[in-house]
Amino acid sequence: MSLTIRPYQAIDLQSLRDLTVEAFEGVSLEHDIERVVGEFGGHDWRWRKARHVDADVDRDAEGIFVAEGNGAVVGYVSTWIDAEAGVGFIPNLAVAASCRGQGIGRQLLNRAIEHFRSRGVRVARIETMAQNDVGRHLYPSLGFQEVAQQVHYCLDLGEEKNARE
Repeated sequence: MSLTIRPYQAIDLQSLRDLTVEAFEGVSLEHDIERVVGEFGGHDWRWRKARHVDADVDRDAEGIFVAEGNGAVVGYVSTWIDAEAGVGFIPNLAVAASCRGQGIGRQLLNRAIEHFRSRGVRVARIETMAQNDVGRHLYPSLGFQEVAQQVHYCLDLGEEKNARE
């Protein structure tokens, strides 16, 4: 496959949403919350996770890079920079299931790192869920070091059993 990594274009939005939902099934906080409390708010985890792409675009569309192979969007990485703090953030990375294992995620992360370096960023940050074996392997292979672990909790406010006095 001939692969090109290029800047995000508005026409990519739905493809990025679709890739996000595909890539984050079973490895996203949104999916984990739904497993605990069920669907809520009239939407499922897919809808909520796809909205993360919208937030990425709103925050820094110029920091999103798209992998295109054979005329189709096959992956992307989103970034944003806190220039004052010298930190570059990578909130989302997704590769189409049919294209995984070909180094596309690695190329996208390298593009994000290059983007950060070109803007004088000192530290790049990315996080992943404990159950995301791909991320837990890929990120250290690029030099990312684990610095902390976090535990997420949720409280189903729609259940009377959770009412507190």
